[in-house]
Amino acid sequence: MAIVVDIAFLLFATVTMPFWLVSMWKRGKLRTDWSARLGWRLPQVPERDVTKAGAQPAHRILLHAVSVGEVNAARILADMLAAEPMNAQVIISVTTDTGIERARKVFGSRHTVVRYPFDFSWSVRRFLGAVKPDLVLLMELEIWPNFTRLCANRSIPIAVINGRLSARSFTRSLRVRWILSPMFRRLSRVAAQDQAYADRFEAMGVARNRIAVTGTMKWDTAEIADHVDGAEELAQEMGIDRSIPLIVAGSTALGEETLISAACPEGVQLLCAPRKPEWFDQTYRALPGSVRRSEKRAGSASGRFVLDTIGELRKAYALADLVVLGRTFGNLHGSDMMEPAGLGKVVIVGPRVDDFQSTADSLIKSGGLVQTSAENLRLTIAELIADPKRREQIASSARDVIRKEQGASARHAKIAQELLQNHGAK
Repeated sequence: MAIVVDIAFLLFATVTMPFWLVSMWKRGKLRTDWSARLGWRLPQVPERDVTKAGAQPAHRILLHAVSVGEVNAARILADMLAAEPMNAQVIISVTTDTGIERARKVFGSRHTVVRYPFDFSWSVRRFLGAVKPDLVLLMELEIWPNFTRLCANRSIPIAVINGRLSARSFTRSLRVRWILSPMFRRLSRVAAQDQAYADRFEAMGVARNRIAVTGTMKWDTAEIADHVDGAEELAQEMGIDRSIPLIVAGSTALGEETLISAACPEGVQLLCAPRKPEWFDQTYRALPGSVRRSEKRAGSASGRFVLDTIGELRKAYALADLVVLGRTFGNLHGSDMMEPAGLGKVVIVGPRVDDFQSTADSLIKSGGLVQTSAENLRLTIAELIADPKRREQIASSARDVIRKEQGASARHAKIAQELLQNHGAK
């Protein structure tokens, strides 16, 4: 089976090489860590810690987060796993370059961060041999045939946590269910974000008694706060006038910066934070007279700013009078609205929130999120900027929802503890 999967991956990579090589070159990602991704260079993992009782080595848990979003969502769970009563040694594996960078900032010296390999049998075998996990936790839906098979061969339980299987992914997966279902059947547990996702996991082959609905950990990371360290410094260094209303367009896709800028009323500032680094330059060019954060130059005659750095979006949200969420007005499928909501900001989204549908539904139902169309965006922004009392009511409702929905990280930690106990991991 391994050789069949390897050959299939190699054939696919060869056929599509002209496309993905050009894409990586345009995005500046050709200089990635190829040796680790291909399994040539093994991850450096410290010796197993000793439990506080001093009797047994600590359990080692591999927590896999694909990119920046999953890394951010995992930060509370990772610390829970390492704390009482589990005292586990947590290894964070990440796929993307931006995810690796973010993970090192988020977890620092508390947890080891390693590169997740391509799913060739030789790279996965060497990776597992170096990490030697007692349990694997996969964020959302990062399951691969060789990885799941080799974990099963080593009797390593695998759980999907914060599980999400979108409608479009599910539709595609059903067409080749006969190929994919063995991966799903190897899962020891699935902790799904909502019942719709749970039903889709079951349809793909996961036994019903292995599935639980636990909510999303992103509620837990939506810290309710009125102040963010470094926010005022960001405003000062970029030259943002704190006496003038500021709209922050977070996680935008290409084209949305133009739409949102045109929808801003006169006398309002706009800070645009593109979702991907490869979009920074084009976003800057689309906003004439704008100032880039990376230029370290203060002041913009046009009142337009581009946040082209990683890890500072939370600071920008803290400065906002209003947040317009990107990837919701075009052909993409939404962005996370919880962080700005937790900071007491009114969040406007467009029609496309597919990847965050249950979250959006909860907030909209409570009056804690504003959804509008591209055509009505200008009017929606103008009305909210002119009505501080309404903004305060919306923000308060959103925070109430966050408080009610939090707790998924603790539920996932409990599942991890049960799996280790049930499988007799050392």
